[in-house]
Amino acid sequence: MGAEDIGLAEGARRNAGRAGGRAARVAARAAPLAEDLRPVRPGMKGGQYRPLSDSAMEQIHHAALEALEVIGLSNAPASGVEILTGAGAIPGDDGRIRFPRALVEDMLAVAGRNITLHGRDPKHDLHLSGSNVHFGTAGAAVHVVDPVTLNYRDSTAQDLYDAARLVDNLDNIHFYQRTMVCRDVIDNKEMDLNTLYACLAGTTKHVGTSIFDLDHVDDAFEILHMVAGGEAAWRARPFVSNSNCFVVPPMKFAEESCRVMEECIRRGMPMLLLSAGQAGATAPAPIALAIVQAVAECLAGVVYVNAIRPGAPAIFGTWPFVSDLRTGAMSGGSAEQALLTAGCAQMHRFYDLPGGAASGISDAKLPDMQAGWENGITNALAGLSGLNMCYESVGMHASLLGFCLESLVLGDDILGQVMRLVRGIDVTPDSTSIEAMKEVCLGGPGHYLGSDQTLKLMQTEYVYPKVGNRMSPKEWMEAGKPQLLDKAMERKNAILAKAGCVIDPQIDAAVRARFNMYFR
Repeated sequence: MGAEDIGLAEGARRNAGRAGGRAARVAARAAPLAEDLRPVRPGMKGGQYRPLSDSAMEQIHHAALEALEVIGLSNAPASGVEILTGAGAIPGDDGRIRFPRALVEDMLAVAGRNITLHGRDPKHDLHLSGSNVHFGTAGAAVHVVDPVTLNYRDSTAQDLYDAARLVDNLDNIHFYQRTMVCRDVIDNKEMDLNTLYACLAGTTKHVGTSIFDLDHVDDAFEILHMVAGGEAAWRARPFVSNSNCFVVPPMKFAEESCRVMEECIRRGMPMLLLSAGQAGATAPAPIALAIVQAVAECLAGVVYVNAIRPGAPAIFGTWPFVSDLRTGAMSGGSAEQALLTAGCAQMHRFYDLPGGAASGISDAKLPDMQAGWENGITNALAGLSGLNMCYESVGMHASLLGFCLESLVLGDDILGQVMRLVRGIDVTPDSTSIEAMKEVCLGGPGHYLGSDQTLKLMQTEYVYPKVGNRMSPKEWMEAGKPQLLDKAMERKNAILAKAGCVIDPQIDAAVRARFNMYFR
């Protein structure tokens, strides 16, 4: 933009302000919009980006079926062997369970589709069908990133609760799956229970958690039934899913996780069937073959789940990660990671199964420019590919080792822009009519800043950042040169100052009397 253009833009802005245009826009922006009028919202349809051709998806599918027939999976628990062989899987003398193609196809035919992941508040229900896109958190970071001191410290149950409270108040983060390990909780059962309850206490959005030991399941479901108002209410609207690493790539079952999965399915909990190989390490280096392995492992999970309960709600969780092949270290913010995730989303659509994968991870240690480009690129491709559940999309640093609360706030802005990309361009008779052009150009003011059409669409077609800065340089200097991170901290602190526990006080007191909670 040249100096003359800048001058014209500043003049138009001043004229609009004198004519009341700015005041009108501010008033319009402040007015709440009905959910169906918001420019972006959970569950918008993606699928515009397709890195895999139809023939490529067919090749991946057939390679995955061959891997299940020829290689199979090892290390199934005794209960899993009984379930899988009872359904038609074949035990080998080498201890591996192999899956005939016909068995996989039969189980795909009865697998749950078009499922709903419930929030405790129905307005947060997530409808996982087609290419509906939802962004949320996940991970098991062991550190919290302090962007002021530039230090990493151990994460705590209080941090997990604070992150949940932030997510509950950030519109573009649609669900909250456990983000951090409660490293101040030493006992493993207490850690599982604190993880579950800290998430529930902070948000009424759908929650994802992990239960690491079968012996912890009873107490976890006691908490769930207390919060839900009884077992029947829980089963009617299960508002927590189990993030279950039922496989240890390559092609091995995780015995304890499988036992937990079996029990949670029987108790009505939706399952995230999570395969998280790392290309070049625990998954093959070629991007296509890494997808093949992940698909094969998750297809084994589909057989497992539906052999227990046909149609049980389960998310096809292909989460292959990327290695930097120079060092072997994880590279979660890379372009290759974005391609892996997008390719997996296409395979979810290939099977017409609800699917989830990782997006938004940053290898940067702080919320800096590197974090911004990694978060933006990987989330944009995930959304445009039509991924139902985009996990780990905000907050994750240092290749999943660190979590930053300020990055939740910054990420909410990024996800708003990403969802606007997912929405695409509305081409209708109204949006292509030249009537507005005639009014402006033929005897009108020569600009559209104050037109009725502009004021009508400014909130329903355009997305505005909450902390991102769009001031002119002059305005920015007059405002004291505000920094992006400072604005994120301000918003974070303002939310946490107001956001309290979202559990009924009597139920909260009963839970705390029954179990030892490490957060307030």
